[in-house]
Amino acid sequence: MTTPIALAIAGSDSGGGAGIQADLKTFAALGVFGASVVTALTAQNTHGVTAIHDVPHAFVTAQLDAVFADLKVNAVKVGMLSQSTIIEAVAEGLARHGATNLVVDPVMIATSGDRLLAADAIDVLRRVLIPRALIITPNLPEAAVLLDTSIAESETDMRDQAERLLKFGARAVLIKGGHGAGPESIDIFLDGTAELRLPAPRIATRHTHGTGCTLSSAIAAGLAKGLPLADAVVEAKAYVTLAIAAASRLEVGTGRGPVHHFHAWW
Repeated sequence: MTTPIALAIAGSDSGGGAGIQADLKTFAALGVFGASVVTALTAQNTHGVTAIHDVPHAFVTAQLDAVFADLKVNAVKVGMLSQSTIIEAVAEGLARHGATNLVVDPVMIATSGDRLLAADAIDVLRRVLIPRALIITPNLPEAAVLLDTSIAESETDMRDQAERLLKFGARAVLIKGGHGAGPESIDIFLDGTAELRLPAPRIATRHTHGTGCTLSSAIAAGLAKGLPLADAVVEAKAYVTLAIAAASRLEVGTGRGPVHHFHAWW
């Protein structure tokens, strides 16, 4: 039996709740072997980010080349890429190695509100990386930044923005409604032919650190195991909803705590 392998390309969260740490926990929880390429080191905890140290783009390339030289990677999740040179290095490396099943989470702002993407890198993200993606997973503020427009306030707005984002070249878009209002958190999935409305009860908790990282990693895990994209999205949404619901069972930090990646076990 072939071991499913997913690669996370993202920043490290010293607090353990988001970034590479959340990605690897998600892969493990869903039965996938996780490899990693670290793009930045962040000094952060449940209260916020206090410092960011970008990994030199040449070393990002070295990590990526080392993984693909040895491991049969079935899916790739890309998260925090804070600088233009790093975005370009990742895009070039993925193209060089013929990477498939690319899930791009356009991480721009941490749950705490700290900016994680340089303003001048947004256009590079649009032009260089998003066109290579099988799916992109922006939240409401990220979708608005990518489109240089206001934040969607209704499902109609979300569908409209998803259609506009598809024109950037990704094969599918999942706009996440976690930043919205109302009793349900509704995500909208579009791939140019099919549309999915993915509702879940809005859970009253402040412990949502790493939610976006976890969802995109769960999608990559499903793809690594051979699921069709729409099925991987549905299963990922269910997994992260349960992880949020169980977050209060953890006692980690005194701020916005992490979701519970291993809710099924402990």
